[in-house]
Amino acid sequence: MSGGVLRTQLSGVWRRPGRLLLTGLSVLVAAFVVFGTVLAYSVVTRTTLDTFSETPEAVDLVVYAAGGEPLNPEQITEIKTTAGVRESAGRTTAWFTVGDAAAGTDLELLADPGTGPLSRLTLIAGTYPTGGRQIAMDRRAAARLGTTVGGTLRLHSGDHDAKPVTVTVTGVVDGPQDSAERAWAPDDVVTRISGEPGFSRVDVLVADGADVSAMMDGLSERLLRDPQAYISITTGEAMRVREARAAVRQFDQIFALVAMFVAIAVVAAALVATSTFRIVFAQRLRQLALLRAIGAQRGQLVVALAVEGAVTGLVTGTAGVVLAQLAGLSAPAVAGAFGRTLTGPDPSLAAAVAVVIGATLLTAGAVLAPAFAAAGVSPLQALRSASTLAAEPGIATPRLVGGLLLLAATGGMGWLTARSTGSSEVLLYLVGVGALAFGALIVLGPMLIRPVLAVAGWPLRRLGATGRLAVSGIGGAPKRAAAVSVVVALGVTMLAGTVVGISSLQLWTDRTMAARTPADLAMIAESPTGFDQLVSGVRADPRFRDVTPFRMADFSSSSGGYSHGAIAIDMTAMPALRTLSAAAGDIAALGPGRVILSSVAAEDLGAGVGDVVTLSPTAAPGAPGGGDATTIRVTVVAVLTGEGPLRSGAVLSDGDLVALGGSSAGLLADIDAGAGSNSGAGSNAGAGSDAGSSTNSSFDADSGSGTRDEALAAFRRIGAPAGAEVAVLADERDKADGEVSSLFAAALGLLGLTVLIAVVGVGTTTGLSVLERTREFGLARALGLTRARLRTMVGMEAGLYGLIGAVLGIALGVPMAWLTLESLRLDLPLTFPAAQLAAIAVAIAAITVLTGLLPARRAARVSPVAALAVD
Repeated sequence: MSGGVLRTQLSGVWRRPGRLLLTGLSVLVAAFVVFGTVLAYSVVTRTTLDTFSETPEAVDLVVYAAGGEPLNPEQITEIKTTAGVRESAGRTTAWFTVGDAAAGTDLELLADPGTGPLSRLTLIAGTYPTGGRQIAMDRRAAARLGTTVGGTLRLHSGDHDAKPVTVTVTGVVDGPQDSAERAWAPDDVVTRISGEPGFSRVDVLVADGADVSAMMDGLSERLLRDPQAYISITTGEAMRVREARAAVRQFDQIFALVAMFVAIAVVAAALVATSTFRIVFAQRLRQLALLRAIGAQRGQLVVALAVEGAVTGLVTGTAGVVLAQLAGLSAPAVAGAFGRTLTGPDPSLAAAVAVVIGATLLTAGAVLAPAFAAAGVSPLQALRSASTLAAEPGIATPRLVGGLLLLAATGGMGWLTARSTGSSEVLLYLVGVGALAFGALIVLGPMLIRPVLAVAGWPLRRLGATGRLAVSGIGGAPKRAAAVSVVVALGVTMLAGTVVGISSLQLWTDRTMAARTPADLAMIAESPTGFDQLVSGVRADPRFRDVTPFRMADFSSSSGGYSHGAIAIDMTAMPALRTLSAAAGDIAALGPGRVILSSVAAEDLGAGVGDVVTLSPTAAPGAPGGGDATTIRVTVVAVLTGEGPLRSGAVLSDGDLVALGGSSAGLLADIDAGAGSNSGAGSNAGAGSDAGSSTNSSFDADSGSGTRDEALAAFRRIGAPAGAEVAVLADERDKADGEVSSLFAAALGLLGLTVLIAVVGVGTTTGLSVLERTREFGLARALGLTRARLRTMVGMEAGLYGLIGAVLGIALGVPMAWLTLESLRLDLPLTFPAAQLAAIAVAIAAITVLTGLLPARRAARVSPVAALAVD
């Protein structure tokens, strides 16, 4: 009998392949995503191994310091004078800041010979440095810093006691790209500019016919005579492979994060599969009851239904793997059409088989709960109608009690999370809170559908009979609606939490950048002499607006301690400065004898609003920069939530800053993009002691708008005191905004996996619902409901699944995000991005409406007469 039951169920599967595909569609998508992720990792790693290397192909040997200390001049001489060495190039890197030491643009200066087989550069303008304090700028760095051939830059090292170094730009080059702005020079020039002798490594090109292995032995013997020397020697090929593998390792963490989101998507697929099988088995309750009536046991039905689920998982999982493999094999051709180079994935039969087995087990597990429920059908139910069988009972008391217990456990875990202090402990608690909260949502979902539907469905009821029918169709099957909506809620919960977190991060970034980069451009000079004329000239140029002068000085507390910068500036002059907020006190109360402190300076000074603090100049009277500096006593009128303007620790009145010894002067200005460009704004830039901006298109590949480059050129050309430095603060602000935007885009892309599974679930449920309710739709058509209105009604029902899930997800995701920010002590402001959350809800509803279009068309095509004949 058991074999007959199994054959009966499987024969139904094979007779209806379309329903099999519809039932396992979420599993197919999950298998595609999982195996696609495996193939994507293979493509990325193989492409990186094939194409990436910082070491030129011509390098035969690489000698590098393994103990942290650079190769000293004696060791470098030993390398160069070794028999068989045809050419060598030292590699070293120095980091500087261009413009203001605190708020300028970071610049990475690297050593490269510039020409020959050991070079990684291509000269595109000017000449490569040959000596002295000369550098060649990377194309992007030249555009960002507004410099061109013949200009000069003042470089600040990380040592506050070191004087800035003035260098001349002799050329513009293309070289290996990095996130930092880059410049290049021969190895000996880099060491002279940085003041740090020695190289981190030396690349060696051996003479033709030389024995590389013998040279390695000879170099080892000469360099390792000193037992304290930590030096390694390897071949160029080995170094290239090592660099490529190191580059690949950076993707491991990225794909580990992707794997976490893929795992969540698989959970969503399991929930969708469970909901789908529950609907499918409900449609076949009369058949199952007949099997019970002729002698089938409950256990036999459970086994037969579980095997049916496993077969569904096997077929759809295999289909997903095959589709992912086809996509992976076509990736190189698609990339080539867009001018990119990708290496095809490494075929992995083991991974493919593992994914198929996983899909089979996942579906078999997802079918168990619906199978036990369906197998419990009474034989007497074979005499009842299908409509009676499909009616859903209310939520049982044990389920209600279990849901309330989960809800109480969620509250308790949340309380523990708020009180915990260890980061690892907090993360564990947060995972527990999320799991318990989602479990409570699954259990209590049917109870939540009707109240949520009463609010979410109100606009649809106002549309007339069609809207009321759609709302009643969802409300009449709360368990089904809960099963589908909960999967949508899973994706929206993470999506809403991410939006809240990113919004908080964006607000914090905006506040921080308002202090660090309050303007697009800044000019700073060691002496205020001549700045009044400069201010007038910049204000007269229509390219600029909100032109604001300022003064700066350094101070420390009377007892020594930490040193901070002080600034005198009109806090209402620039839009960005007007956004700064005070944690305590009133910013507008600034005046003579009063000071506004940053949060860090206030903590270091141990001062609050109303306290009198003593500020001492860091430069003594008579010392360079000291002048007639004196110690001042001022009253704290406000403490900022973060840093002061240009990362200062205190904001003073102009008179108090002069008394403190302020000798440097500066100017801030925003670029008025609407003013356009004057004729020849950047065409003659570059003359004089400061670097000018080039408007040559070859310089502007990554520089942003031409308006900024032209304004920068005009800003420099207006004139400035000797030694004045220009910082493009807008670049730092754009970089910070870009990082937040990239993080948001990456999070949305990863969360889209779960949303995709949820949308598939809505489409599957709607399609199966149409099959189940054929008689209902025929009756509605017979009573006068048109095809267009029937299509609209089914589409509305699909949209309501998404809207209810979105509401539940937002209701769960926002508190979780707030709890996360507070418990992890991230010091980010709590935000409620209502517009973005509303957009998510509308977008999810719209997408799920689209998934219901095909089932709606199918429902509208059914003849009323034929539909009324269906049981």
